[in-house]
Amino acid sequence: MTEIQNRSKHYTDNKRFVKGGFPEGDSVESGSGSEDSRDREAARILDSIGRQILRTARDELYFSMRFLDVALSSLGYEMEPEISPAGTDGRNIYFHPRQLGGLYKENRILVNRLYLHMVLHCIFRHITKRTDDLRYWNLSCDIAAEHIIDGCDLRPVRFSRSLLRRETYRKLEAEQHVLNAERVFRILRGWELSEKELAALEEEFRVDDHRYWEDQDPKRKPDPDMNRKWQEISEKMETDMETFSKEAAEHDGELLGELKVENRERYDYREFLRKFSVIHEEMQVDPDTFDYGFYSYGLSLYGNMPLIEPQETREVRKIAEFVIVIDTSMSCSGELVRRFLEETYSVLRERESYFRKVNVHIIQCDEKVHSDVKITSGEELKKYMEHFQLYGQGGTDFRPAFAYVEQLRQKGEFDDLKGLIYFTDGYGIYPERMPGYRTAFVFFEDDYRDVDVPAWAIRLILREKDISGGR
Repeated sequence: MTEIQNRSKHYTDNKRFVKGGFPEGDSVESGSGSEDSRDREAARILDSIGRQILRTARDELYFSMRFLDVALSSLGYEMEPEISPAGTDGRNIYFHPRQLGGLYKENRILVNRLYLHMVLHCIFRHITKRTDDLRYWNLSCDIAAEHIIDGCDLRPVRFSRSLLRRETYRKLEAEQHVLNAERVFRILRGWELSEKELAALEEEFRVDDHRYWEDQDPKRKPDPDMNRKWQEISEKMETDMETFSKEAAEHDGELLGELKVENRERYDYREFLRKFSVIHEEMQVDPDTFDYGFYSYGLSLYGNMPLIEPQETREVRKIAEFVIVIDTSMSCSGELVRRFLEETYSVLRERESYFRKVNVHIIQCDEKVHSDVKITSGEELKKYMEHFQLYGQGGTDFRPAFAYVEQLRQKGEFDDLKGLIYFTDGYGIYPERMPGYRTAFVFFEDDYRDVDVPAWAIRLILREKDISGGR
């Protein structure tokens, strides 16, 4: 037995340490000065043992996962009598000394896993994200963290898995490619678990205490600095795993894949569509400007009284011309296509998004172009959505759509084509040359694989909440 285990056993087994791992009656009123002094000394020793246990776990993890160096060293330690067995707020690890000591005596690997589990909560910003269902969200975060740890073929965290755990992973992996907390959350809610099943999963995957997370207290204000701190650590880790620590990262399961998902650039879809907007004048009163002619006339006529007349036209930036191409190949889900079009329609039907007269082409294409519908108004777009039907279901080749759009440009179909949005799953042949307009390949996160989009194109991955308003 190690020195830490001997000291931990002595103090955690002592009958006087019964409440929260602290000496019984640890107050001025409860005993003499000498007894209070002994109690404080015992608490100090417990705190020292807990810190030493955590430092040992940190060092063991570091030697196997050097890309975690900054993350592992970014948390301080603080003894906390109410927590079970430990938890974090992104700044410190709060630990219950008696429970932490007991865990260490049982198996030091359990402490290593606990430490890594909490660090993963920080790396993936589980601690700062908010949801409308705390119970399912807490469970989803724990499953996502444990799935990564169980996928690591490394001695400091290698531990046997229960039948329930293996079966849960099997069912989740059958539905998703990368199991981040958001995806696990959606899947679990779709399973319609009974109270008994939900409680069993909570007991199986609960490792730490989440009480210090932002969303556990509705009154707690978001901390953007905390989120920024861990985002920077996460991005550094991703870079390190892809370069200097690539060989070691091969033993770390799904961690790199989940980091790529977490660190992808996020877009607001409405803001994204504005990239295809142009500036034109519209007939409407502009209260922010005035006619300089009337202003000068008033000064010349009255000396010190300018006449203020708002402009009757206003410069606005709205969508006028762009192309939507829908991948109708066998590999692209019709349901995803419909959801993408519905979101695009909801954006375009807003008065402030597009001009009264637009020129939008909606093209369906797999290995060849099957249909091209021209939309010139909100009414036409609404009618198209009501009678929407997919054509194709062949292979995927992106080149025919670009060739077709180029033919339209040559025929004068567009005055100032700003861009093309291609909704796809990414599997296909891309054009070799950059077109004369902006191009974006749009993927839906649930169906996304990491593919090599040409450097001249924008890659946009839509999340569930980007197109449906929530997690």
